[in-house]
Parts: sequence; structure tokens; C-alpha cells
Amino acid sequence: MKKITHIITGLNVGGAEMMLYKVLQHSHGKEFQHEVISLTDVGLIGEKIQKLGVGVRALHMRGLDLPIVVLRLALWLRKSNPDIVQTWMYHADLVGGLATKLGFLHTPIIWGIRQSNLHPKLSKLRTRFVTRLSAFLSRWVPTKILCNSNSGKETHIRMGYDEKKMLVIPNGFDVLRFHQDEEARISVRKELEISPVAFIIGYIARFDPQKDHGTFIEAARILNTSSTDVHFVLCGRGVSWSNKELVLWIEKVNLRNNFHLLDEREDIPRITAALDVASLTSAYGEGSPNTVGEAMACGVPCVVTDVGDSAYIVGNTGFVAPLGDRVA
Repeated sequence: MKKITHIITGLNVGGAEMMLYKVLQHSHGKEFQHEVISLTDVGLIGEKIQKLGVGVRALHMRGLDLPIVVLRLALWLRKSNPDIVQTWMYHADLVGGLATKLGFLHTPIIWGIRQSNLHPKLSKLRTRFVTRLSAFLSRWVPTKILCNSNSGKETHIRMGYDEKKMLVIPNGFDVLRFHQDEEARISVRKELEISPVAFIIGYIARFDPQKDHGTFIEAARILNTSSTDVHFVLCGRGVSWSNKELVLWIEKVNLRNNFHLLDEREDIPRITAALDVASLTSAYGEGSPNTVGEAMACGVPCVVTDVGDSAYIVGNTGFVAPLGDRVA
């Protein structure tokens, strides 16, 4: 049984974190023995992974801790001696790759790129620096580089990543969890006190500039001028009524009674199946967005911005809007 060490930037709720969880859920203890190392904290997904019987270590990396974390990780990898090191997301690619080399291991290193691109202004300066350095090191450090989208592969090749090492493996979706569910439609409407005949548009995403909730809210304002019996269901980390910035945007368009902010939820399949339309208004960075594939598995049509592989995933089953086009 091969031992795989997964190194990931963090384990709060997100697309990459959930995909790691699904990989472990379906393979741990069967063909592979897994362990997970988070550069930051254990997080909600880390707790779920622990319940699978997978060991999770948190290195609590903060700011300028990078050299110390690389050294600590190198010592652990030397002791653990995995057959494969798989890293998830930019910081983990760099730190995990350097630590494996520093530990003098001849272990295959698999980098994981989950984004299609970075924003020249909105993406953090440190993240942009990490990607530049990783692009330079990609010829020597990783054995392979996995992307979850064709757009991500093409963008990172232009950034200088080693084209010969890059492979595309799209996200997969659990159709046993995400499927059409009339009972969910009824129960969610009852929970949120939404009329059975009202139209529900949903957006499942954490509150982050990348996700561009401002575009969603402005589009909601435009739509509401022609139809008042529309409700907007948002959920994800930071998407709650305690988020003053988000609430101010909603109140500016006078739609407080039409919005339902659910924060993080454990019942995403149920929420998704209750929607009439699922949306994705991200401005940049998406690779192969989980929420789009999950909505399609539930038979929910999608309206997406042309970011990452979203247009490719939706195909002719939904609607694709140009980036930032709130009227479309």
C-alpha cells in the first residue's frame, strides 16, 4: 500500500479542500495510506478528514514563518518517508516542493494548480511572488503539475511553468449526493419562508473579491425591476448578515427582503437542489468551479461569467456572461 502525503495551504471550506476530502474519502485504506499536512490550521475540512481516520497535522504558518515551516516540514517528511508527495495550491506547491528536496527524498512531487489565473491588482502580492518563484522552479522541483482546468494549464504555461510536466484532470462530482431532489426544494423554501411559486437564484461562494458578490447584487437589482417574486440565496464563508460590507451593498439596492444569507452550510447538496438557477459571478481565478458542476448534477441551469473553464463546463445547457457584465 503506497503512502501519500498531501500538503495543502489550509483546510477551511473551499473547492480544493473539498476535492481533497473526496479523494481521501474514496481511497484511504484501500489502495493508499494518506496523511494530510496543512500549512495553516486544521479547519472545518481538516476535522472531517480526521473522521475518515486520516492523520492531519497543522503547521500554523504565519507571515514570515516560511523558512521555519519549510525546515519543519522537511524534517517531518524525512521521518515519514512517503511514496508520493502531492501538494494543493500555490503556497503548498512551493513549500511542499522545497521541503521534499531539502529532506533529500527521491519521492515524486505532484504539484496542484487549482486556479486559472491571478488578478494583477486584487490577488495578494505574496501569492503573485510565490507563483513567479514556482514557475522558475517548476523545471526542477515537481515531477508532474496537475491542473483542474484547461484554462489554468494555458495561463500557467504563459506564466513560465514547465509545459512538459503539466496534466489536466478536471474535477469530478458525486452524483449520489448532488442530484434532483424535490423534497429539498420544498424543505428549503419552508425553512427560508419563500413562497412555493417564487423563483430562487443562488450563489454558493465564500465572500472574497475573486467571487465578485458586487456583480451578483447589481444583477439582482436589474432583474428585480422586471420581476419582484425572485429570491436570492447566498451561502459560503463570510456570507452572513454580520458582514457589514455585504449587507450595505444589499441595502443600497433595497433588496434586503429578497436576500437570504446563510453563511457556511453543511447541507450544500440540499441547498443546490432547491435552486431554480445557480450563478457564478467570479471575476478571475476560477479553474473548474465545483459549484457549477454540482448544480448541473442537480439539474439546475447555470448562469456563469466567462472565467476559467466555466463556459466549457456549462456548454449549451446554461448562459455565459462576459466578465463584469452585470446587465447580461
